[in-house]
Amino acid sequence: MADTAGGVLVLDREATRAAAPPEAVLEAVRTALIAVAAGGVSAPPRVAARSGRGLLGAMPGHVPGLGLSAKLVSVFPGATAGDHGAHRGIVAHFDAETGRPLAVMDAEAITAVRTAAAATVAMRALARPGACRIAVIGTGTQARAQTELVAPLDGVELVVGARDPGKAERLVAGLPAGSTAAGVEAAVRSADVVFCCTSSREPVLRRSWLRAGAHLSSVGGSDGPEFDAETLRASSLFVEWPGAVTEPPPAGAWELQGTDPAGARLIGDVLAGRRPGRRSAAELTLFKSTGHAALDVAAASVVYRAARERGLGIAVDL
Repeated sequence: MADTAGGVLVLDREATRAAAPPEAVLEAVRTALIAVAAGGVSAPPRVAARSGRGLLGAMPGHVPGLGLSAKLVSVFPGATAGDHGAHRGIVAHFDAETGRPLAVMDAEAITAVRTAAAATVAMRALARPGACRIAVIGTGTQARAQTELVAPLDGVELVVGARDPGKAERLVAGLPAGSTAAGVEAAVRSADVVFCCTSSREPVLRRSWLRAGAHLSSVGGSDGPEFDAETLRASSLFVEWPGAVTEPPPAGAWELQGTDPAGARLIGDVLAGRRPGRRSAAELTLFKSTGHAALDVAAASVVYRAARERGLGIAVDL
């Protein structure tokens, strides 16, 4: 790699993916979630400009100890191509002391890995002991990132559920282990833990399908609710930040509009031991992720450090 002392490191999609070691990203995301709950993060609610066919969102953030980054991401549901998803853009990572730009990296890869990491951190904190049967709902970029993160975990039985059986089979074929279910409902009914990773505008998951004591991490639903209202009413709710409940989309969650903010616990408080998580084996727990700039900062800090260490990317003068 060229000397980056006076330049900006540029990482394409493959280099960004390669510089995101899973355990390092998980730990950085955990740190960021705790910082969000403690009020130590500077990150305004996401804003977006809409073009009629999609939106362009802006997400700057600073997390002490991790860094300063900003993401520009477009969400155009009808514009997927190849193995790209609907989320495209860039993440710029800066020196938090001097403001100097350090790196520009692929936002699709950053978004996928940090979102999967947040959902997995929540699962580790909230799933009941012994939970091993994991269902991933969806077959797109985010579902792929989630399966790649949880499939290697010890003791995991992974099943993929989707409306398109062919896409589910192709997703599982790229994993060291895993199977497909006969649709979304069958996958959910068989699972101790469910990761809902879809772009649906209407609920794809029903409360009646969830086992007693199940944990649900919902990370999709950018343009509409991903689970039904009964699931929310029956579950103990955990979120990344208060704005998931109080802010309108695209900053807040579709499913949580009108919800009493007092009923939502911050997952960072659970991770830090300041508030309880699961209280009983039969309790339904729900982590609703809207995405947060602090998580982009966390992933970008890991990617930048790993890329420098491994000699990935090219340096340009900006």
